[in-house]
Amino acid sequence: MTTSTGAKSAAETTDPGNWTNRLRGRIEGLVPPGEALPDRQPIYVASWIYVFGVLTLSSLAVVILSGCVLAVGGVQWWHVSSLGHYVNSVHLWSVELFFGFMVIHLWGKFWMAAWRGKRAMTWVSGVLLFGISIGTSFTGFLSQTNFSAQWIAGEGKDGINSTGAGAFFNVLNPGQMLLWHVVLLPLVVVLIVLIHIIQVRRHGVVPPLDADLEG
Repeated sequence: MTTSTGAKSAAETTDPGNWTNRLRGRIEGLVPPGEALPDRQPIYVASWIYVFGVLTLSSLAVVILSGCVLAVGGVQWWHVSSLGHYVNSVHLWSVELFFGFMVIHLWGKFWMAAWRGKRAMTWVSGVLLFGISIGTSFTGFLSQTNFSAQWIAGEGKDGINSTGAGAFFNVLNPGQMLLWHVVLLPLVVVLIVLIHIIQVRRHGVVPPLDADLEG
């Protein structure tokens, strides 16, 4: 009886029709074994051009952390608090570094033809991340709750309304822009970053053109 029950339990846990098993299989198949957190890389990865992707991720982590600290105090406290001024400056400059590192990374990979070797989705996700990040930064400027935010909104509304996007994306509504900035767009950014990293880990780091062994 014990053997029969044990065999039945084993069959149930390996049932391919079970959605939990299917989901687990998909997660385990995202990257090859041992590539999720590799401890070794090819020698050409020692070049500085390969560092800017990691610097982009590091600055993004500071952006998110400093943004969370700003959110704790509400939408205006950083205007009247010395700590708020400091955290706001950290948030701003980490965004500046994020875009600087990302542009260098983007152009570096462009001239390396980083879409080689079935890496097209890696390249596409990176470019898409760049575009979404611009929108996230734009809503951040609109959420400053100062005259600068009002001026940016006033100058930007006509261009956005001319595309028809103003029907659901009202730059003159600071509450809506704040929610887009702290909830919706960051979720999209993090999701695309995860997809990008998975693609890199799945297909490996692209080799330089003069070290390409893929044919």
